[in-house]
Amino acid sequence: MSEPTAMAGRFRGFLPVVVDLETGGFDAQGDAILELAAVLLDFDGALLTRHHTLHHHVEPMPGTRVDPASLSFTGIDPYHPLRCAIAEEEAMRNLFREVRNAIKKHGCNRAILVAHNAAFDHQFIHSAADRNGLKRNPFHPFSFIDTASLAAVAYGHTVLAQACQRAGIEFDSKSAHSALYDAEVTAELFCAIVNRWQRLGGWPP
Repeated sequence: MSEPTAMAGRFRGFLPVVVDLETGGFDAQGDAILELAAVLLDFDGALLTRHHTLHHHVEPMPGTRVDPASLSFTGIDPYHPLRCAIAEEEAMRNLFREVRNAIKKHGCNRAILVAHNAAFDHQFIHSAADRNGLKRNPFHPFSFIDTASLAAVAYGHTVLAQACQRAGIEFDSKSAHSALYDAEVTAELFCAIVNRWQRLGGWPP
């Protein structure tokens, strides 16, 4: 384990990782993951910033479901030959490896998932880890940070597009519902909230 950094001190030993998934439905136990994106962050003791983004198109795992209504909403064609999708197990292994490396870099104990309406993504990540037999899941098993809740406190709105508008973050509705775009916008929102609190004298207390 590396020496603790400002990041470890700021988040009680946790490394916040912003995650967004596009899925084939709402059932974390049975529906497919179709896209995965994760944004790793840096913290210098004053400002939290985006550092690196991991993104994969994901093949529906055999035995999981894909609801046509979900595809209509996201616009994803999971079987398009130009998607360059990879297996769910490979996508999850890549995510966990990147996160474990970042945990070591920052001297943290483990990662904590950050997402907009985070319970959804948290359930899918842990279900995917279980069904692929991945034992070294770096994410906290039950804790997460929900930017919808934080945005309600900071900006008086829980909808991502509206919260971004109030935070002065550009939001392109045509690009929404892509895991890559939503993860990076959510990361910008999370950083904006943490940094605003910092400027108000919130950390250290």
